[in-house]
Amino acid sequence: MNLVIIASAPILIILFYVYYRDKYEKEPLGLLFSSLVAGMIICIPILFAERWASGMLAPLRTNMINSAFWDAFFVASFWEEAFKMLAVMLLVWRNKNFNERFDGIVYAVFVSLGFALVENIMYVLNTDNGIQTGIARSFTAVPAHAMFGVMMGYHLGLARFIKSKRKMHLFHAFFYPFLFHGLYDFILMSKNDWLLLTFAPLMVYMYIRIKKRLIQHSEDSVFKSSTE
Repeated sequence: MNLVIIASAPILIILFYVYYRDKYEKEPLGLLFSSLVAGMIICIPILFAERWASGMLAPLRTNMINSAFWDAFFVASFWEEAFKMLAVMLLVWRNKNFNERFDGIVYAVFVSLGFALVENIMYVLNTDNGIQTGIARSFTAVPAHAMFGVMMGYHLGLARFIKSKRKMHLFHAFFYPFLFHGLYDFILMSKNDWLLLTFAPLMVYMYIRIKKRLIQHSEDSVFKSSTE
């Protein structure tokens, strides 16, 4: 039970933070819970998709760096971000509660952290150093998944309300999480000392990037003037 708490706590903290940052019109708790559950459910098709992709890409693995590249970008990142985006699109894209840009961030983060919750629990329960793993992931993998969610949700919010640029922002809603998720995994999977030196700068850069995105959509809220 302690390991489950350790795995769940950072996710609940980030979810509360994102819910709190949605200043002007809170999303329905039922829909947020559904988004979280949807993120958990997609773990099942992701597992099968990643196993299939791993087998298909086996002939391309010729060395450690090469293997890390294919596994990071086209086994893990591609399928995880694709299913996250599919879940958000199916669940809330046409929902009446998706009525401002910041909502895209909220729903995408809830779906993303639903997936991260299951992944985190599996990691801490299936290792001999569950507590250490849980603590380490609370500062790395969990916030990373949240940041990927912000990247996705930021562009989904723009796509929802800027119809003239919808296709571009829908593409970006997948591409940027895919790119940064792939880079994150590639650095760790490579086990290359020089590449590992870029891990902390990548995390800092992503944090600065998503912080700006959060502020921008919050300041652009259509409900801001009515609450001031």
